[in-house]
Amino acid sequence: MNENYLRLIDANLNRLREGIRVVEDIFRYLYNDKQTALKLKELRHLSRLENYIELLETRNVKNDVLRSSIKSEQNRSDLSSILIANFKRAQESSRVLEEFTKLTSIKDSENFKYIRYELYNLEIVLTKITSNSK
Repeated sequence: MNENYLRLIDANLNRLREGIRVVEDIFRYLYNDKQTALKLKELRHLSRLENYIELLETRNVKNDVLRSSIKSEQNRSDLSSILIANFKRAQESSRVLEEFTKLTSIKDSENFKYIRYELYNLEIVLTKITSNSK
């Protein structure tokens, strides 16, 4: 697989795990919800590929053309907006990973599809919890 594809996969793996981690920590530390935090932790741990070193070698943060944040990424009005932004970040990344891992492994692609659908289901339930606690 070419270096730019690997770079794209590396960025999306990071984005996926980061988005899940924010949601996980909300339910771990703010809600003390062990069951939800464990489910999110499980998804985060599934968000891996075996070629970590190869992916890491393609990382090029300094030359990322969209490294700077845009205004909408800098503004969060409440806990619910943080939750939604991170669910969307994780869902979008899992979709990119699902598509690009089809080039190398249907098993990996199906794994990211599973993660994406689990995130869709969790989003329905968990956004209700945070929107009710404003």
